[in-house]
Amino acid sequence: MAASANADALKDQIAPTGKLRVAIAISPAGGAFWSTNTENGYAGVPVDLGREMAAQLGVPVEYVVYQNSGQITDAAAKNTWDITFLPRDPERETKMTFGPIYEVADATYIVKPGSTIANFAALDQDGVKVAAVNATTTMRGAIAHLKHAKVTGYQTYDEIFNRLKSGEIDAFALSRDQLNAMARKIPGSRVLDETFKQTVTAVAVPLDHPLAAAFATKFMTDAIANGTLRKAYDNNGLKDSPVRTEVK
Repeated sequence: MAASANADALKDQIAPTGKLRVAIAISPAGGAFWSTNTENGYAGVPVDLGREMAAQLGVPVEYVVYQNSGQITDAAAKNTWDITFLPRDPERETKMTFGPIYEVADATYIVKPGSTIANFAALDQDGVKVAAVNATTTMRGAIAHLKHAKVTGYQTYDEIFNRLKSGEIDAFALSRDQLNAMARKIPGSRVLDETFKQTVTAVAVPLDHPLAAAFATKFMTDAIANGTLRKAYDNNGLKDSPVRTEVK
């Protein structure tokens, strides 16, 4: 009876609507954070992890779609989602409770086709236009890193991709893996060799949900250990990407 009561209390907190509502951000960028919209529904590492978590809880899964991690963060106190997987930083730690890190990514910049910018020193000059996805930890990191170049936030990856391709902006701040993939789609663009910060991605629940936080922590700890996370990577085009769970 006690175990059943505990399970009911957990479900009331982590899935109050009877479904596990998983917040995801949609973009062609891919990687361990972004999800994509396919002919067969949503796909991505967070999609797979959310589905597995819902199965463990014995409830259906529902995906709540946003354009970026900043929008997910802004919705944390609005009871529109129950669990998410997104980059962690000190500002977000005041708005949600994070569990174990499941990705560590190196953030850098890609420069537009034909650009002569070859390093951070050349990038950080007055008049240089740098884009980032709005209200993200990478955008905050780029603003802190660059003292002269102007960083502007845009809502979607697609918008920035098109501006970089057309030469309207000089550079885009994002994780190296995602920028390497972008470089293959924009001939003449180049990813800079240096790294300005490491972004860590983790499972998260809204504040003041201790049972949900404890369940999410155990789920991710087990997923890292038993291969569930590795399988999610492999299923989403990341077979060559190592699982990085600790900042070096």
